Amino acid sequence: MIDSPVPAAPSTAPSADGSTAPIPAPGAPSLAEPERPAPLPVPAGLGRFLVLGTVFVCAACGLVYELELVALASYLMGDSVTQASVVLSVMVFAMGLGSLLAKRLRCRAAVGFGAVEAVLALVGGCSAMALYACFVWSGQSRAALVGFSLAIGVLIGAEVPLLMTLIQRVRRQDAGGAVADLFAADYVGALVGGLAFPFLLLPALGQLTGALVTGAVNAVAGGALVLWLFRRDLSARARWTLVVTNVVVLALLAAAAALTPAFERAARRAVYGPDIRVAVRTGVQEIVLTGGGADGRTLSLFLDGRLRVSGRDELRYHEALVHPAMTGPHRRVLVLGGGDGLAVREVLRYGGVGSVTVVEIDAEVVRLARTDPGLTALNAHAYRDPRVRVVTADAFDWLRRADGGGGAYDSAGEPASLTPGAYDVVVCDLPDPGITPSTKLYSQEFYGLVERALAPGGRLAVHAGTLSARPRAYWTVEATVRSVGLRTAPYTVGRQPPGSSGGPDRTPDRAPGGAAAAPQDWGFVLAGRTPVRLGLPGHGPRPRSLTPGALRAGGREAARQREPGLPASTLTHPRYTP
Repeated sequence: MIDSPVPAAPSTAPSADGSTAPIPAPGAPSLAEPERPAPLPVPAGLGRFLVLGTVFVCAACGLVYELELVALASYLMGDSVTQASVVLSVMVFAMGLGSLLAKRLRCRAAVGFGAVEAVLALVGGCSAMALYACFVWSGQSRAALVGFSLAIGVLIGAEVPLLMTLIQRVRRQDAGGAVADLFAADYVGALVGGLAFPFLLLPALGQLTGALVTGAVNAVAGGALVLWLFRRDLSARARWTLVVTNVVVLALLAAAAALTPAFERAARRAVYGPDIRVAVRTGVQEIVLTGGGADGRTLSLFLDGRLRVSGRDELRYHEALVHPAMTGPHRRVLVLGGGDGLAVREVLRYGGVGSVTVVEIDAEVVRLARTDPGLTALNAHAYRDPRVRVVTADAFDWLRRADGGGGAYDSAGEPASLTPGAYDVVVCDLPDPGITPSTKLYSQEFYGLVERALAPGGRLAVHAGTLSARPRAYWTVEATVRSVGLRTAPYTVGRQPPGSSGGPDRTPDRAPGGAAAAPQDWGFVLAGRTPVRLGLPGHGPRPRSLTPGALRAGGREAARQREPGLPASTLTHPRYTP
């Protein structure tokens, strides 16, 4: 996208006959005798239209490169706010730098623009694949993100003075009119690129192939403009150099597109190990299942690259999340998230449970939890129980809209109504608050909606991240729950064997490239309208990994590390920093 200053119009001075004549800028060619328009193969009006059309296409491609870097970096590194800030700030700075550097190319604007577009097509088109490779095989992608943002920004910024020169070569006009036309085409192109990325390229082609196709379009548009419309401005040597360069760029992009499936399979094996059984991209996230087959390997469920479930220790996590909340009334239970069915499995162990409503945003997770042999064995076929009802919706939106129907529907197509005090127990089995899209599910507004859904004497169980690694985020969750009038009982539970997982965004002990180890505990918050006391039900199923003594010790450990005075997190002021 073009977004940088353009050369100012030349100033004027009175001539001998009283009229005004332009004064050339220092270092610029004299304007006393205007440069003749370029000899074009089409009328000047059509030539101008073709230049502006190329501006439109290049702007669309430039914004796609930008969005692709933000999206992929957010997926790989989390915290979309930080990734967007890094990409946009570096790229805008680089665009200004590119405009300055391109001043030296204005004397040969046609060949300069053709070269810039060829390099931009190659760098921008391959940026997603290169960034992903850095993450997978080195474990470090921040430097690559900054490097690609800088390179792409410089190349996009170089387009401005070159295009200004070319558009004046078609037909000279005042600088203000040329700028208006140029920026109009640029901004409309940016709009189209910005809408095409999430609604067309990403769902139809994915991030890697989508970027490569964008690069090919970029190369064709830039090369066609220069090699056809401005071919008489090129020497024979320059013309053949640009032809060969563009052919090589298109060949490299085509080869990369052909190899993308194999590249993705190799990358998945490097990240998840060799025993991948399921790998699917939904409209919400990427889902990968490993292990859990006949070979007896431990099942692992990854969502967007983060380890959501590990068969090694999920029992300890889900028992600690669910059982302390079941000490009171528990006839009606609401599970927010938890589409894997593992929290539901623990809830259904209680005979007094009359109904369980599961609100899960991704229907594919629930489908796998119903049908995948490894996952159904782990969740004890929880979704076969007639007491379980599934609603496919965002938890926040469902709580807000479901009162009286509100447009939310369950998997059977029935209205998913919600009345105040509808549930005795609410279990929040949600992604970690440090993941930017999840911060609204840990906000004051969200817990206000949950509080309304709680019956008198009801209890809320929340996973609040890791206490040992991110204590401030943990205590911010606890403060936010208290801010809606609920009484809390925080507690923590230690992990078991090495190699187990670290939370609802549970990352493996060793990330690709030998990154830091996962946290060694899970932190929870139990809450209710009246004071709550940590304990396990006296009558009911006995947890297999959690004891009353361990639960009380977890409460004492949490109290020992308390950080008082933290403000609540809200939608307009989220306080969960990475």
